Amino acid sequence: MPLCPLDYRYGRDSVKEIWSDEGRHARQIEVERALIWAHKELGRVTEADYDAVAAISNPTAVTIERVLEIEAETKHDIMALTKAMAEQAGDAGWCIHLGATSNDIVDSAVAIQIRDSVTIQHEVLCQLLTTMANLAERERDTVMLGRTHGQAAVPITFGLKVAVWVDEFRRHLLRLAQMSPRVCVGKFLGAVGTGAAQGENARELQALILTHLGLGVPLVTTQVVGRDRYIEWVSWMANVATSVEKVLTEVRNLQRTEIAEVAEAFDVEKQVGSSTMAHKRNPITAENACGLARIVRSMVMPTWENAILWHERDLANSSAERFTLSHSVVLLDDVLVKTDQVLGKLVVDAPRMLANIESQNGLVMAEKVMIALVDKGMPRDEAHEVLRSASMEALASGTHLEDICARTPAITALFDGDELHGLFDPASHLGVSGELVDETVALARQAIGE
Repeated sequence: MPLCPLDYRYGRDSVKEIWSDEGRHARQIEVERALIWAHKELGRVTEADYDAVAAISNPTAVTIERVLEIEAETKHDIMALTKAMAEQAGDAGWCIHLGATSNDIVDSAVAIQIRDSVTIQHEVLCQLLTTMANLAERERDTVMLGRTHGQAAVPITFGLKVAVWVDEFRRHLLRLAQMSPRVCVGKFLGAVGTGAAQGENARELQALILTHLGLGVPLVTTQVVGRDRYIEWVSWMANVATSVEKVLTEVRNLQRTEIAEVAEAFDVEKQVGSSTMAHKRNPITAENACGLARIVRSMVMPTWENAILWHERDLANSSAERFTLSHSVVLLDDVLVKTDQVLGKLVVDAPRMLANIESQNGLVMAEKVMIALVDKGMPRDEAHEVLRSASMEALASGTHLEDICARTPAITALFDGDELHGLFDPASHLGVSGELVDETVALARQAIGE
């Protein structure tokens, strides 16, 4: 019966296939085939023998079921694979796994899994970045409260808030492109990395195999690919997952009943928010993705620890990596897709945003008035104290700050009524927000295109 939630609840099949038993099996066969191809290129294996091996190098001829049967006897997964391949290859079976150690196959197959995963991660990141860029453009001039410490601060635009997310995910996209050559790397220099079993052309053999497979060629390894490469990739996934949770936590906060400025789309005809509270419209997709993002981050520590192996290698990393790599990839993909769904259909309530600004009785414009006083010649510290005192009075009395300012001599001496009123327009205190949104979106679209 299914035990892991990945089996029945989370993740896309296209990603899970890469890290499934079948996905690993198919890629290990492909690596074994590439080894014989390279030997053929160097003249150690005949064209006929290679053709015979190539013909059976697929999961239909070499079934995972047969490999598992042999593994039950040998207690060794790669030995079981090579025996199953040799059974099907007939006389050409002599050259299967020639000069290789098990981890040449395992780590090179994992590198293919990473490469295929990175391809999908690039696609889904570009999709999410496009959605974010569209949202930032659409809400470029939508005025809302900026908040610090959970308190009303000064006006911002929702477009600028989203632009911050856009630029963060653009950096993630750039990091992925930069790290791909470092993490999509196999190895083929044998049991301790000397290449002794591969012969005098060991380095050429390794380069032929890995290039043929579309992988990077390492300079030097032990029996395993350096786990610093896995650390970089899993840490990147944890970083992206953190950004996802940052974005969706903001969405969830802005959907709070007392704020109600944005909301996940809700199917009012069919969707149920609560089994007892019939009025509920909960941000369930964002909450779900936030929870899964935490699991992705949790994979960082064992990934770091997996880099610490005895001498040229031990097996302590192997079992842990069956969790860390597969679960990180599948869950990060899941949360990225869900984030795209949330933001792609996000409901933005601009009138509510303005109403929340108005509910602050002008206090969010205190900075604007203070700066205007300075521009009129009042020392900055004095202007700050004038506005601080007026703001505290407004808070204590529930009076609009403009009314307090209108009867403060230090202010009325410098502004008439119309001038003072103009200082309380939230749209007048947005600085270069629009420019920032435009430039951020343009750079993101450029990164997507590249």
